[in-house]
Amino acid sequence: MFEGPVRNALHRLKYRRNVALGEALARPMAVFARQQGWSVDLVAPVPLGQRRMKERGYNQAALIAWPLAVFAGWQYAPAAIRRVRETRSQVGLSAEERRENMRSAFWADARQADGKTVLIVDDVATTGATLSACAQAFLEAGACSVLALTLARALPQHGLQIV
Repeated sequence: MFEGPVRNALHRLKYRRNVALGEALARPMAVFARQQGWSVDLVAPVPLGQRRMKERGYNQAALIAWPLAVFAGWQYAPAAIRRVRETRSQVGLSAEERRENMRSAFWADARQADGKTVLIVDDVATTGATLSACAQAFLEAGACSVLALTLARALPQHGLQIV
């Protein structure tokens, strides 16, 4: 498990309803994204399933993606992708089980994605299975390229890497 202030902030955002943290966490991500020189048409958060959205009441990825888009001057498009299949929690799953769990779980709107460069935003990446499934949905909808950005990456047995 990862430790430290980023872990604490992510847990407060995700599990303790400290929704104001989204903006604070998005600011350095926007600086990083601008430094990369990315040309982004749409910013979309990884969507939650209906069950998890009902339980939590909000999507923590959206709380980061929206201010990130504002800070970077990019269009925020949360409806550009949606989860079309409920998936089980990824906690405790192997990389292969995570990929299978996410297979065909998302649908992207071709009217919004066609010919666009899309930035997918999530809080933490572990194996990349969720981000890959979202990217696949956008590419199938006609996006010309898909980028992904997370606040942190959980590395197996090594904790959290801040990028």
